[in-house]
Amino acid sequence: MNDPIDWLAWIGIVLTPWKLIGVTGALMFGARWVVQFLASRRAGRPVIPRLFWYMSLAGSLMALAYFLFSNKQDAVGVLQNLLPAFTAAYSLYLDLRPRSGHGSGPDHGALP
Repeated sequence: MNDPIDWLAWIGIVLTPWKLIGVTGALMFGARWVVQFLASRRAGRPVIPRLFWYMSLAGSLMALAYFLFSNKQDAVGVLQNLLPAFTAAYSLYLDLRPRSGHGSGPDHGALP
């Protein structure tokens, strides 16, 4: 996974499978803002669609895998992608969990 992809060498691109995973993750993580922009523009107000959290989670996990398992192995990259992965996973959990009809007012879960 750390050796260059041969079929890309003919066009002068030196890319390993791990780097391809990392670059794809970074692009996905960045493109989530385009999704958020389009959803907000459509709604006429700031919104964060579920796809934003899926892209956040997938992108940060892909970049995290790159920093953990490739020759790069960079602690800064690991930390930089660990927190967004946790945040996106938790946000997806909150968005996907079944909601009950009672106790869902603005004070639900608020501390005294």
